[in-house]
Amino acid sequence: MRAIAVLPGKPNSIHLAELPKPSVQEIPNGRGVLVQVLRVGVDGTDKEINAAEYGQAPPGYDFLVIGHECFGRVLEVGSNVTEFVPGDYVVPTVRRPGGSFYDRIGQYDMTSEDIYYERGINLRHGFLTELFVDDPEYLVKIPKGLKDVAVLLEPTSIIEKGIIQAYEAQRRFKVWRPRKAAVLGAETVGLLAALSLKMKGFDVTSFGKEGRPSRNLNLLEELGVRYISTNELSIREAAKRFGPFDLMFEATGYSPVAFEAMECLGKNGVLVLASVTGGDREHSVPADKINLDFVLGNKLVVGTVNANREYFEAGVYDFARAELEFPGWLAKLLTHPVTGLENYQDMMQTLTTERRAIKVFVNVAYDYSGGRCQ
Repeated sequence: MRAIAVLPGKPNSIHLAELPKPSVQEIPNGRGVLVQVLRVGVDGTDKEINAAEYGQAPPGYDFLVIGHECFGRVLEVGSNVTEFVPGDYVVPTVRRPGGSFYDRIGQYDMTSEDIYYERGINLRHGFLTELFVDDPEYLVKIPKGLKDVAVLLEPTSIIEKGIIQAYEAQRRFKVWRPRKAAVLGAETVGLLAALSLKMKGFDVTSFGKEGRPSRNLNLLEELGVRYISTNELSIREAAKRFGPFDLMFEATGYSPVAFEAMECLGKNGVLVLASVTGGDREHSVPADKINLDFVLGNKLVVGTVNANREYFEAGVYDFARAELEFPGWLAKLLTHPVTGLENYQDMMQTLTTERRAIKVFVNVAYDYSGGRCQ
């Protein structure tokens, strides 16, 4: 069985590998679900793993199959599986449990262990392959009406987690009624965050460096989201004009922006950080002012990464609403398809060099209704 893999620790080692065909018997107690992979999205994580910035092979292998944004179709189920039947569409979660208390109670995305297990990222093979088998616990059922956009669910689950946890944290107020939100970054995650916040009734302002004309800006306008280019107006000045922002979602990949956002967050507000930033960048900040404003203004910062099935299911709910209110909008994010696992070099080339891409994805197989996912 073919799979796109890398040799962890060796830069630019992407290649086509062979895996044994999986079986439902691999999962104990008759709980196996065999899934045919239809479509897999790729992002900066896959690019960074291929650059040997992180990632480890599973035990017994010298390679790691990449790909963590997956959409597939159930082919076979074990004798004790009642949640799915062959033909169901599913999206798998990414994180798998370790040994901490949080892992054991189903909060495996909140593990307290240093070692973590993520399919396609660390110590577990990913989904850029033909088939995989998993437990129903890690599979989320997708309505047929969302099959063409469901590959976007994994990044959306991280957004949903951040927003939901902001509300969870603000239970301390007994009543928290945020109205205005800011999204920092107008790329894939920023666009999806703007959609999720719009679906929750926020007045949303999006920030980015891009100027018009721009496909991303047109997409934001279709949602009724206000866009501010930071080349024309700073976040600080925009916050005075369009804020105060009750919830800010940072998705730029540029760590200094997080500290600028701290200065612009409204009283009783929450800043959600989604960027995973490596390196050793340093940045001077008005530390005393930020500290004072957070203490006196009852402000919070939370981070979001990975997600368990609760947040995937929240994403399905928002996708369904979005398809009714903004039909066809999500599909416009799927800008750069690659056909077939054998074209892995084209996939990586597009991901690395195509600056206009919103979402690069691989159409892996034909679905049962006839025809490759389009």
